[in-house]
Amino acid sequence: MKRANSQPKARPVYVVDGSRTPFLKAQGPGPLAAADLAVAAARSLLIRQPFEAEQINEVVLGCVMPGPDEANIARVVGLRLGLPQQTPAWTVQRNCASGLQAVDSAYQSIASGRSELVLAGGVEAMSRAPLLLSVLMSHWFYHWSRTRSFGARVQLLAELRPAHLQPVIALLRGLTDPVVGLSMGQTAELLAHRFGIEREQMDEYALESHRRLGEAQDGRWLDEIEPLYLSDGTILKDDNGLRRDSDMAAMAWLRPVFDRPVGHVTAGNSAQVSDGAAMLLLASADAVDRYGLKVLGRITDLVWSGLDPAEMGLGPAYAMSTLLKRHHMRPDQVDFWEINEAFAAQVLACQSAWNSDSFCQHELGREKSLGAIPEQQLNVDGGAIAIGHPVGASGARLVLHLLKVLEREEAHRGIASLCIGGGQGGAVMLERTGGGA
Repeated sequence: MKRANSQPKARPVYVVDGSRTPFLKAQGPGPLAAADLAVAAARSLLIRQPFEAEQINEVVLGCVMPGPDEANIARVVGLRLGLPQQTPAWTVQRNCASGLQAVDSAYQSIASGRSELVLAGGVEAMSRAPLLLSVLMSHWFYHWSRTRSFGARVQLLAELRPAHLQPVIALLRGLTDPVVGLSMGQTAELLAHRFGIEREQMDEYALESHRRLGEAQDGRWLDEIEPLYLSDGTILKDDNGLRRDSDMAAMAWLRPVFDRPVGHVTAGNSAQVSDGAAMLLLASADAVDRYGLKVLGRITDLVWSGLDPAEMGLGPAYAMSTLLKRHHMRPDQVDFWEINEAFAAQVLACQSAWNSDSFCQHELGREKSLGAIPEQQLNVDGGAIAIGHPVGASGARLVLHLLKVLEREEAHRGIASLCIGGGQGGAVMLERTGGGA
């Protein structure tokens, strides 16, 4: 007899397909709004499915900075894709892991039996992050709106100062932690200092990210990318932040950005500010069987961890360890890994942390070090330093690309992870199932 307080067993959840746009390096306001990018990523994905759009139960989209015309951007995207008005949609935000949070939300919905098919992903148009009025200017406009007499308005105009007109750059403010008062780049500098990571190591790592992306583009391995068609006839097929001609000498000329003049973190060894979207279709085993869907892989588990916001870049070290511990697994039982390259220093710090007996014992509760992830298994096609990091989209991109790597290499298991501003880490374990549920 079933106990009254027992929980129903979670159903398996599969990723059956996915697409993303090219990631576009921010060079002034981009040509497309966030909703445009998400629609472009999802349109072809839905067209090639054997079921009708009304079979999708919900849409979940991660986005950190939707535009003013994109309130609940998931709903905007769902309706623009032609999904029925009855299909609910909701937007999630977990800073750099918003796309992974969307995947997690869809995963939970299917695992619990609430949904059968969910369209989930992430998007960001970072180049369109708004310029905001300061609080000082907002107060001035408030008083202006309540002032009626000509004389009083003249007096208010006389009170205007240059400080009133100083804009608040939303992107820079959003990339600064309000609790510890540090920018994300400053937290990377702290990690570099803690683990003794030198500028040369960071630059070498960044160059390798570009080399690997170039190799992936030349080999046409990034078949998850759907071209973008712009109104002027331009067709964008590849991530355009790739720097094939860069070398150590060119990298050395770049000045520190976050800790001048002695810091090591530069624009060259940091993730690029970019625009892009990645969308995934998640399904239950029943939906896979009903529609005869080919499966990219299964989501085994997904975890979140918290840590000191001043060292947020170590988030993957915590989250991936928790994931392995929960499944009683060793790192050598994982075939491929993706760690979002927010900064070269941050990925290298995670490697150093896992390679440290002291860190693993005192901060991860392990008997000894986990050991650094082998370079040939980590970010094999480059990462955000070369590809770009549209913050709302990257988590979904990592899931999609890792599944593509497992398929290409005929491997079985992978883990993808991100650090998260505010002091968190997220990690997901994926398994290739060989085509069916």
